[in-house]
Amino acid sequence: MLIRNVRPWGGPSADVDIKDGRIAAVLPHDPARADDGTCVQGRGRLVMPSFSDVHCHLDSNRVGLPFRGHTGSPGVWGLTMNDRAHWREDPPVAERATSLLGRMIAHGTTRVRSYAQIDADSGLERFEGVLAAKEAHKDRADVEIMAFPQAGLLLEKGVPELMDRALSSGAAVVGGIDPCTLDRDPVRHLDIVFGLAERHQAPVDIHLHEPGHLGVYSTDLILERVRALGMQGKVTLSHAYELGTVDEATTRRLVEEFAELDVSMATIAPAQQAHALPLADLTRAGVRVGLGQDGQRDHWSPYGNGDMLDRTWQLAFTNRYRRDELIEHCWAVASRGGHTLLDPSLQRLTSTADRPGLDVGDAADLVLVGGDSVAAAVMDRGTDRTVVHAGRIVAAGLQLVG
Repeated sequence: MLIRNVRPWGGPSADVDIKDGRIAAVLPHDPARADDGTCVQGRGRLVMPSFSDVHCHLDSNRVGLPFRGHTGSPGVWGLTMNDRAHWREDPPVAERATSLLGRMIAHGTTRVRSYAQIDADSGLERFEGVLAAKEAHKDRADVEIMAFPQAGLLLEKGVPELMDRALSSGAAVVGGIDPCTLDRDPVRHLDIVFGLAERHQAPVDIHLHEPGHLGVYSTDLILERVRALGMQGKVTLSHAYELGTVDEATTRRLVEEFAELDVSMATIAPAQQAHALPLADLTRAGVRVGLGQDGQRDHWSPYGNGDMLDRTWQLAFTNRYRRDELIEHCWAVASRGGHTLLDPSLQRLTSTADRPGLDVGDAADLVLVGGDSVAAAVMDRGTDRTVVHAGRIVAAGLQLVG
């Protein structure tokens, strides 16, 4: 494939040659270059690395269904029980997850880490639904499934055993959640999480909603495990909204320890972004940070629409970024940043000026989109998009191809 007349990261017009699913050359655009029938017309659009959604819940989404008023009570447990009371009223998980994953791909996402809720109520039903969605779109996106104990590991019988079964049946990541405030036994909770990770040689991703000093306490327990078990590069903290609220010295220490132990972070660009560890500081320290959409129009929240370009705008907005460099950095986080969570061997971002993902040898996972600049594309979020995965066009005009 030759993609003609595109602007990598908003730079000069170029022709991008793709072979065997990778970028083989980036050449100055030549209008006279022969078309052998494999050319894709870029029409002067931007060419960008495609998105990596590293924190989504395909199993809970209601995107495309009639709008439903929010009925959940505050807090993780209340929202979990609200979902439990209503999720079976919706179409089957496999149907909803397959539909949303297709929508995400059509909008430019080609790498996904999705949670699959495992608890005493749903057993493996939700996991199996996400597994079906992954299979349905296996040629359009790379999907990694996390076995996720949304209702805790200790509050209901049999959850660790269900997690173990999921990890033997296609789940690739061990999930954990709020060791103190939900299970109220952080040592036992983390024993189970890291025990499963060791048994299945799997990475760990822990939801952390815990506030202030308590969140720091849980984080320190996690860091102890990473250091003792030699799990550098294999642990992600998701959310961690409040780790930047304690004091400046603690913030600095956590950033340094995340960098030292190669603990990555996944954010959903929440409204309280100002309380999180600073994005630019994490990048400068070499901490891998990715972006995700979380739950989308589900029984938890009415927000979300499957478009990672929208969430990239939100990341810039909640960080109060205005300069083009910082807005472009948000796209870098939403694409290569998340990709490094899934593949720690990739070169990570170390500066807000880094613009990776379009170099010779990189995977040909790309988005073509209109815009005078990258910042303009983030602000406008246009619909004239072409999505390439592994060197093949998988979507155009927000519709799947093939």
